[in-house]
Amino acid sequence: MISVLWLHWVRGIVTVQVRGGQPEELVNRALAGGLTLSSIRWTSDGKLQFEVSVSDFFRLRPYLKKTGCRIHVTGRAGFPFLLDKMGKRKFFALGIVLFFAIIYLLSSLVWTVEITGNSRMSDEQIEQAAKQEGIFPFQWSFKLADADLLSKRLTSKLPDASWVGVEKKGTRIVIQVVENTVPKTADLNTPRHLVASHDAVVTQILVEKGRPVVSKNTKVKKGQTLISGTIGDGAYTQTVPAKGVVKGLVWYEYNITSPLVQPVKVYTGEKKTKWYAVLGSRLLQVSGFGKTPFEQSEAVREEEQAGWRNWKLPIGRMKETVMEVRTEQRQLTADEAKQAGLLQAKAVLASKAGADSVVRDEIILHEKTDNGKVYMKVLFEVEQSIIEEMPLVHEQGD
Repeated sequence: MISVLWLHWVRGIVTVQVRGGQPEELVNRALAGGLTLSSIRWTSDGKLQFEVSVSDFFRLRPYLKKTGCRIHVTGRAGFPFLLDKMGKRKFFALGIVLFFAIIYLLSSLVWTVEITGNSRMSDEQIEQAAKQEGIFPFQWSFKLADADLLSKRLTSKLPDASWVGVEKKGTRIVIQVVENTVPKTADLNTPRHLVASHDAVVTQILVEKGRPVVSKNTKVKKGQTLISGTIGDGAYTQTVPAKGVVKGLVWYEYNITSPLVQPVKVYTGEKKTKWYAVLGSRLLQVSGFGKTPFEQSEAVREEEQAGWRNWKLPIGRMKETVMEVRTEQRQLTADEAKQAGLLQAKAVLASKAGADSVVRDEIILHEKTDNGKVYMKVLFEVEQSIIEEMPLVHEQGD
């Protein structure tokens, strides 16, 4: 519907009043002849009035003769009439054109280049690589290559970076750098044992370098050697940096408290809408003024950028919807509170035992509900990596 009205505005709209003759017959014949009439209504003084496009206005003549009607133009609107007015005010029109041209040119320039994420690499090193790809202040943004292509080129130019992201934000270019993780090479060449980091039962052992001292299903104590860095016998004994994977079952005991009443965010349905005109990287609010009337709220923004074919213009509009929210207390059953507490405990356990750890079993040793809370003592059985390094300074018995 909006696109149709917009098309009519571009073509020009004429508002006319019909005098004498047969007004109803005029409307019926015109509509039957394919003319588009809108806003058809009777005025307070008994005259029929309607709106018609400029092109259809000149096609009304034969229907006027057949019905004996005369028309009087009461209003004009649309792009052709706007151009006519601007033609009479050439300097004003030229000023508007120049204004938008300057806005477009300024918003098409790169004003600043921001670099984030680097610690070992200097800003100057990254700026130099970016400049070779055409990224520098006062560069035309439309001259830059696609962001994905720039990202790949900069990553190849910066050997100390594992990934480089390039993003255009208005008149700013943001370069985000993820640097390579530098391994501690000195430690890799230092002779060492791999020992148990926890009391555990071994479930898996894979040796890359060194001599295995334990086997699968062996119960080990914390600090016990798992893979020895001493290989060979007698005169042929030598020390190496032990390397491998050893996993085992480790037990953790947790005291968990989970409330039966927990806060939940709820949307009330009340909202306030604000509209902004977007000019480059700047926002100009045009509606929805005043303070937000909600104590608690969340805002959602939707931006629409003007464009033509594959061209994106630096102008548009943005809709900001501010929604009222409130916090309600949700009553849980004892079982729901129990599951919520177990889930939270497993999340803490995963951060402690490692991302590759797996909870194999959980045993609730004690459980009670009191004072609006569920109390549990839980024993978790977790399969995880159980190795830690121990420098091999002198011979040790295995």
